[in-house]
Parts: sequence; structure tokens; C-alpha cells
Amino acid sequence: MGKENIEEYSRKYALLKAVAGFWHNNIFYRRVIVVGRENINPDHHLIYAPNHQNALMDALAVLFTHKGQPVFLARADIFKRKIIASILYFLKILPVYRIRDGFSTLKGNDEIFDKTVDVLRHGNGLVILPEGDHEGFRRLRQLKKGICRVAFNADEASGFEMKIKIIPVGLEFTNYQRFRQVLTVVYGKPVEVDEYHEIYKKSPEIALNELRDRLASEMKMLMVHIDSKEDYEAIDELRSLVNGQYSDDVKFPKLFRDRMLIDKLSNLKLTKNDLYKKICSLTLKVKQKAKELKTDYLLLNKKKHPLGWLILGLLGLIITLPFFIYGNIFTLLFLGIPNTQIPKIRDIQFHSSIRYGISLGLALVFVPILLILCLVVISPWWLALIVFIALPLSGLFAVNYWHYFRRIIGGFRIRRYNSKNDSDYISLQANHDELLNLVMNLK
Repeated sequence: MGKENIEEYSRKYALLKAVAGFWHNNIFYRRVIVVGRENINPDHHLIYAPNHQNALMDALAVLFTHKGQPVFLARADIFKRKIIASILYFLKILPVYRIRDGFSTLKGNDEIFDKTVDVLRHGNGLVILPEGDHEGFRRLRQLKKGICRVAFNADEASGFEMKIKIIPVGLEFTNYQRFRQVLTVVYGKPVEVDEYHEIYKKSPEIALNELRDRLASEMKMLMVHIDSKEDYEAIDELRSLVNGQYSDDVKFPKLFRDRMLIDKLSNLKLTKNDLYKKICSLTLKVKQKAKELKTDYLLLNKKKHPLGWLILGLLGLIITLPFFIYGNIFTLLFLGIPNTQIPKIRDIQFHSSIRYGISLGLALVFVPILLILCLVVISPWWLALIVFIALPLSGLFAVNYWHYFRRIIGGFRIRRYNSKNDSDYISLQANHDELLNLVMNLK
């Protein structure tokens, strides 16, 4: 599989996608929530436009949440080495040349645009990240015109008969860097490129701008978009404080709860700015004090931490300690080793991509070895399979065990604060409760 036939179906790629997708959707993330799959018609000529905040993980979020073998466009500088270029072509990634790559290289885009027409005609679908580069803030930045130019050029090359549609995609990660987080992917309704054909025929530049603005507007409705730079930290934190408990909700995903909260705050800023400022100030105060007292919002939301339940929880942790220890074989191998490489990466938005890539590579190497070892060392074969399957399950259990351990210890800590009438904790709880009351009464 190379650039010349990148649009063709590849069985090897399909196998790799199945394995990598399983690791992505079931191991790396604890939950992947997908909304709007009904907006994807495989018979249409589609371009997918996701927001770009989390490096490679943004592209993988699209790849592993729908069927098919879409082709991606990426910056050309990563194709400089032949061996890397051949790998990228196998992974169905095409280069796009920019002025910074050298003015003479721009001619290469003519060939790439011709290839995108082949891709769209075959119904593979193109994935273009219209912001160009990534940034670790929950807001949509100015879109580049490239995605609109590709759409119009491909449509024009077909005599405006392909009826290309752009699917806006909203991505939201509960945390950009951590393992076992929740990923939400929202596929919006298609933007019909042919609505802008007449404008394009008269003035391509006006058509490009109007389509870009329309796409940006559609994307903002599918993602967490915090427009305020001044109060970004407070608004971003308030999402976790108010809606963190709904992270795993599939019926009403946290992303939509966050959007409702942000809309209310935007209206409040215009109508009652003093109250808006108070909410932002209280949020930052609660964040700082919770960090100092080593507690979190889920613990603060619980009014009572019964001693009996905490003791039972602690006993449960003691009883299941062997499973936790066994599970650390999995976590140290597939999570510990990738973490050793993280300090070398300056761009923190690449941390998740590095963790995923290295852990997947280790899995491809060591999972077959572990299976063979179990079958050789353990008898009968069915017991060997049980032990083998128990390893990843116990690994995921070990991750949850650690989170539950912190919850139990946190519960005991809060009981100690209450028994001593700790003034800092009393103040934190009062500020937290006042903040929630203010937010819950917003209209």
C-alpha cells in the first residue's frame, strides 16, 4: 500500500485497525461515547472535520469510531524520510505542503489534490483537521481554508457531480494526558458543499470564507468551546466541579452538560456581570483550597462519609490486594514503560499519543509472548487461557483499585477534618456548596 493506491481497501490495514481500535476503545480509554453516527452515510462523498486539541489522538478518535478506511491529510515535513513516508502511506496518510516547507514544494499539492479526488470517489472519506495544528485548550480556533479548498477542488474536478459533504466532528477528552479517561465523539449533520457552488463560480474566495465560517459555527455546537480567554481557567474548572460526576453518562453525555453550563455563563456575563465574576472567583478559590487539602469534587459532593462504609471499603481493598499485585504486571509493562518516555516530550499534548503508541506496540509484541508462556507453563490449556485473560482484566482492576484506594483515604481525611473542625475545610465546604447553589439557580 503506497501513495499511488492509498484509496484501495487493504486487508493488512484492516487487521491493524481492528487490533489498534480494540486497544484504543477498550483498554486505553475506559469509555468511548459516540453520538450522531446516523449522520454518516457511507454512500456519500464525505470529508470529516474534527477539532484538534490532543495531537494524534484526535485523528484516532475519528478512525476508531466508524467503519471504513478513511484517508488523512497531514503536514508534509513528517514525510521527509522514505521509511517513515512508506509507513505513513500504509497508514493511509497523505502529505500537504505548506509555504514553510519551501515554495517549490507547493507544486506537490497538485498531485495530492488529484489523489484526494480518487479517495472521495472511492467513498473512503477524507479526514482533515481544519485548525491546522493542535492546542491544548477547549476552544475552536480560526479554521484554515485548506479543507474548503479541497472540497471545492474535488467537486470541481468531478464537474460538481460528487455532491461532497463535510461532517463536522466534536471531540472531548475528560483529560488530555491520563490513561483510562472518557472520550466523546459527536458527528454533526453534513454541511452540503453544493450550497456554495454558485458563489464559488462567481468568487471562489468569498465561497471559501463563507463555507469556512459555516463549518466553524457547526463545529462549535458539537464541542466544548470556551471563548473567554480571561476566565478560561475558571470556566474549564467549573465544568469538572459541576459535571464531573456525569463523565460516564451515555444517555446525556457530559459534553452537552458542559455546553449548557458555558452558555448559561455567557448569558450571565452579559446580564449579571457581578454574579458571573463571583462564580469565577469562587471556582478558582475552591480549586486552590481543594488541592491544598488533598480532596476532590466527588468527595466534596458527598455530605457524609460513614465510618462503617469506609472500613468495609478498606477491608475490600485488603482482600483484593493479591489481584491488585497481579494486575501490576500488566500496568507496569504497558503503562509504566510508556510513562518513562513522557519526560522527553516537551509538548504535553503529545503525551497521550506517546502513551497510546508505545503501549500498543508493547501489546503487539508481548501479548502473544505471554499467551505462549501461559500455554507452555500452565496445564491444562483451559486454565492457561483463564490465567492469560485474567492478566489484562486484573490490570484494569489495578487501575480502578488505585482510584478507589484514594477515595477511601480521602473519606478518612475528610472525617478527620470534620472531627477537628478544621477551619480551612469548613471554609472549603461552604464555598463549594455556595458555588453549586449559584450555578444550579442559573437560567
